[in-house]
Amino acid sequence: MQTETMTIVKSTVPVIQASGEAITKHFYELLFAENPELQHVFNMASQASGRQQSTLAAAILGYAANIDNLGALGGTVEKIATKHFSLDISPAQYEIVGRNLLKAIRDVLGKEVATESVLKAWEEAYQQLAKILIGREQQLYANAEAEGWIGFKAFSVSNIVEESDEIRSIYLKPVDGEPPPSYRAGQFLSVKIVNSEWEHEEIRQYSLSDSYSPDEYRISVKREPAPTAEIPEGRVSNYLHTQLEIGSHLAIHMPGGDLFLKDNSRPVVLISGGVGITPMLSMLNELVKSQDTRDIVWLHGTRNRHTHAFGQHIAKLKRDVPGLTALTFYEDVAGAQEGVDYDSQGYITSDWLERCCPIDAEYYFCGPLPFMKVIYRQLKAQKIDDNRLHYEVFGPSESLN
Repeated sequence: MQTETMTIVKSTVPVIQASGEAITKHFYELLFAENPELQHVFNMASQASGRQQSTLAAAILGYAANIDNLGALGGTVEKIATKHFSLDISPAQYEIVGRNLLKAIRDVLGKEVATESVLKAWEEAYQQLAKILIGREQQLYANAEAEGWIGFKAFSVSNIVEESDEIRSIYLKPVDGEPPPSYRAGQFLSVKIVNSEWEHEEIRQYSLSDSYSPDEYRISVKREPAPTAEIPEGRVSNYLHTQLEIGSHLAIHMPGGDLFLKDNSRPVVLISGGVGITPMLSMLNELVKSQDTRDIVWLHGTRNRHTHAFGQHIAKLKRDVPGLTALTFYEDVAGAQEGVDYDSQGYITSDWLERCCPIDAEYYFCGPLPFMKVIYRQLKAQKIDDNRLHYEVFGPSESLN
């Protein structure tokens, strides 16, 4: 990319930032008006809440600000590529997105700001990013094709287990009877729901919640209530809780995701809040299954004993696995027994992290966004390097800074 192009893009970051969400909001309006079929791909609930728009704006600005030093983006490109892979995004769709993004920049900023030279620079910048992402995604698609798995594949629900008042595990077997491909502990599945009562197909990502089995996959899903009167309940999670039965079929995409156990000898710290337990549990079960001898610390926070999933399983591992330190934190301890149901009332604080966690460990954490931001700040305050902090944000990716 020419130096002049990079200079123009970087110089326009402040003005794009000032209008970032207006641009991305208008972009999605243009995109869906021209290509309504893409509403089957995007999470329309995140659209309604505005979360997807703000996430896109942040991603665009992050890319533009580092266009002369793409290495600074770290794992951002991999996160985007693995998410696109899970949605079956095609190279042709990048052209559609790029065209509408440039239209949105021009319409919101006006011709005096979004001049021909500015639009040309942003077009070149977008094409560079698209080329990087398409290249990585094509590698992922090639790997899937080598496994004989193209797009979404039919799975049958073989079992359903209620893990708490709000989380249920769903066991999935391929309809064709072939053993499902392996995955790395911490990765997720994309689930596509086609319901005649809905306007659009819905695709969601759910972490695999167990170590790999050649017989079946397991996901564990929290039923999402309506957070406010203006925002409806989670459509897909409630469908999976109220309408799914043993024998039901679901369309499943090959596992993907960039959160997984690293291949090194460092101690492992797994920290979760609420349903963020799912990828952490997959990792823990994999470590136990492989008879890994590293020290493992498991810290889990949940509201109370009614929302506490997998408690008996963790208690058994705590008794049976040498080198495992496992602590559970409840906000509300009513009806619960300390030392049996939970270990401490309150939150996972920096004092607990400092007391329990080896300073040289690899840290993995997942949970509600406010929880993750707190954990991230606490770990950074303890001078833990970013390359040892690994996390998954459920929904559109957002910064923890």
